[in-house]
Amino acid sequence: MKLVPCIEMLYKAEHPDLVDRIHAAKADGFDAVDIWLWRDKPLEAIREACAETGVRVNSFGVDPRASLVDPAEHATVLAGVRDAVPVAQQLGGARMLLASGFTLPGVPDAEQRASVVKVLREAARIAADGGVSILLEPVHMVIGGQPMYARTVRHGLDIVEAVDSPALRLLADVYHGAVSGESFEQAFADRIEGIGHVQVADFEGRHEPGTGRLDWSGFVPLLERRGYRGDIGLEYLPTMSIKESLALTRRTLGLL
Repeated sequence: MKLVPCIEMLYKAEHPDLVDRIHAAKADGFDAVDIWLWRDKPLEAIREACAETGVRVNSFGVDPRASLVDPAEHATVLAGVRDAVPVAQQLGGARMLLASGFTLPGVPDAEQRASVVKVLREAARIAADGGVSILLEPVHMVIGGQPMYARTVRHGLDIVEAVDSPALRLLADVYHGAVSGESFEQAFADRIEGIGHVQVADFEGRHEPGTGRLDWSGFVPLLERRGYRGDIGLEYLPTMSIKESLALTRRTLGLL
């Protein structure tokens, strides 16, 4: 399995310029990176840096963020996906990230689920027509007492399964799963075919694996047993120099 650094977090201290982080990632042996939202990015400079280094952009977030749960925001969701498709194409087929949005107080769960599935089916169709794909990311976040609708890997997989499109897969962020109380075994018990990308950070603190309370010793072997063949994204806040951080992460995950 290959590692993919999120250069919104990694390399930031050493290289304030985002494009420089692509070159730094290449120098450290990476051939892909993750970024967050795209509208504030120098896309042409990123594309040129990727062409020069051979590094690809693995994923980026659909912008603006909007709720999959709230039908009033579906037009914004779909417009964001349409705008992101040519960006994904320009970046060599990068996957587009969506989060579910927050739960709606007083609305039955079945109604919220139906809303999420409906808009994701249309979003996946738009992505497929453009030859690209979407990753749904469960996120553990609470604002105003309302949690994100999809916040565990298992719940996210339920949604991906219901949408039933080859253009939609799950981004399984094990840090958010840990915040929700989900163990590695629970998250990756089955349906691994629905997972398109995995991201790691330790709990608590969201720092490099090996700095928190999670036991990573069986993590990669578990993914291998379940049949996962994708990459592992590094989306954490480093607590040390990038070289020390990457060395600790590789040792902790057993990917030397």
